[in-house]
Amino acid sequence: MSTATASQPSPRGPGAAGPVPGPAPDAELATSAANRAVGVRTYRPATGLGVLALVSFAVFALHASSRAVRFRFSGDGDVVRLPDAEVAAAPYAWAVTIVLVALAGYAAVRARKLPRWVVALAGFCFVTGFLVWIVGTAQTPSISVTALLAGSVALATPLVFGALGGLLCERSGVVNIAIEAQLLFGAFSAAIAATVSGSAWVGLLAAMAGSVLVSVLLAVFAIRYRVNQVIVGVVLNVLVSGLTGFLFATVLQPSAAAFNTPERLPHVRIPVLAEIPVVGPVLFDQSVIGYIMYAAVAVVWFALHRTRWGLRTRAVGEHPKAADTLGVSVNALRTRNVLLGGAVAGLGGAFYTLVSVSAFTRDMTAGSGYIALAALIFGRWNPVGALLASLLFGFASNLESILSFLGTPVPSQFLAMLPYVVTIMAVAGLVGRSRGPAASGEPYRKE
Repeated sequence: MSTATASQPSPRGPGAAGPVPGPAPDAELATSAANRAVGVRTYRPATGLGVLALVSFAVFALHASSRAVRFRFSGDGDVVRLPDAEVAAAPYAWAVTIVLVALAGYAAVRARKLPRWVVALAGFCFVTGFLVWIVGTAQTPSISVTALLAGSVALATPLVFGALGGLLCERSGVVNIAIEAQLLFGAFSAAIAATVSGSAWVGLLAAMAGSVLVSVLLAVFAIRYRVNQVIVGVVLNVLVSGLTGFLFATVLQPSAAAFNTPERLPHVRIPVLAEIPVVGPVLFDQSVIGYIMYAAVAVVWFALHRTRWGLRTRAVGEHPKAADTLGVSVNALRTRNVLLGGAVAGLGGAFYTLVSVSAFTRDMTAGSGYIALAALIFGRWNPVGALLASLLFGFASNLESILSFLGTPVPSQFLAMLPYVVTIMAVAGLVGRSRGPAASGEPYRKE
């Protein structure tokens, strides 16, 4: 007796030998998209909002200060002054908790992917609720919003460049764990070149070249020899850390005047625009690298979504075999993008020695490459998302420094943990599943 499967004609035509080909590699993704289109019910967003509401109730509301928190929006020298805002800590904490509970209930009833306004409102309520609670516990319950935001942007600058460098690699299908090595070697190269040449601009170019050198090793081993990309990235991080540490101890430290006293890049303040309250000092009173950061995010976004190169890059990262069939040289494009990503990450490395401090020190990046990688994943492999995620990490780091001066009883270690906890909660509950390029980490062999 013949079965129904055996009686079906072969999809490759009569007389074709061999098994019937299975579903396309991305059939599962197509099925998932179809399920979302018909409205598959999910309670993960409601769970995430419920956790935020629970934290707000247990921490912000039940342990709120009885004092009012003052937010200062203007400094003494500002041309346009905005009035300070005072917020009663306890009532605001209860208001935030009620809003989060309402949003969690809305998400449970909806049982679908949340609209962006819900995510934005929940994030705003939780962040401001935490800020009011933590500042209310300080000896001086007052904080400058302008200083908080300006410091956050400064601390986020190298993270943004690192995330953009990783994005260019991973959108092409190459996992870049070596962002830490790129930032560190970029900072090392910038310090030496700027000191020897006497020009910070030469140091900036040297930082890009040094980071590209790390990318060459990543591309050779990961793309040409198809070594596991995660292992290659970890090895490069250890290699660069040891190499720069050795050269710092044997060359830079004994001869600091000759090799480790670089000039700083100029700080540019745009007249009139820099006088705008709050946003003026944040956007228009920056170092040169700060302005380059804004331009880099815009250029990468436009190139990735509005150009032929961007289309090919996304195709290679999602389905390299289909891109190869259409005439795209997969490995050549991946190699070029890995080198380009290294050059972008090098700009972040230059920030440490040409803007932040005028000297290179051992392991001065302090794990910023891994934070940039987390920002890339949190930002869903999108330039704008990576920028916002990096600003979150910068905000938490700057808040930790400011609160240490205000005298809050909350241990600084908990503040340092905040962005990572928020990242896990956002990816798992609020934003939904974070899926990278389908072919990321998979070496391509042309058959």
